[in-house]
Amino acid sequence: MKSIIYLLIGIFFGIVMLKSEAASWFRIYEMFQFKAFHMYGIIGSALVVGIIFIQLIKQYKIKTFSGEEIHFADKNKSIFRYLLGGIIFGLGWALAGACPGPMFTLLGAGFFPIIIVILGALLGTWLYGLLKNKLPH
Repeated sequence: MKSIIYLLIGIFFGIVMLKSEAASWFRIYEMFQFKAFHMYGIIGSALVVGIIFIQLIKQYKIKTFSGEEIHFADKNKSIFRYLLGGIIFGLGWALAGACPGPMFTLLGAGFFPIIIVILGALLGTWLYGLLKNKLPH
């Protein structure tokens, strides 16, 4: 039953991504050229909503559906790791024209060349798993 709920939430997320044009290569291209506010508005809205919900979870001690307490681990405050990771992520996003969420949305919408990008993302994730212990964290 949970799998069906997760599938329905994923389908809803995909529809929202397509209808808001967050999965549009053209909108992403505009964003990286600083020509339109559209994507910055979507990302900024998601950031604000995320901050609000995390604060509500912390303040009211909201639990998971299975009744477990939600814990937020402290983050390492080093700037270098976030700067380097952000640059790599941003370059991949700019080259592919999609970040991980919209990649699967585009596949579901029938844009099959995105399979190459998905395979590249999976390969990059696999390589990170191999090199994780050797990288500075």
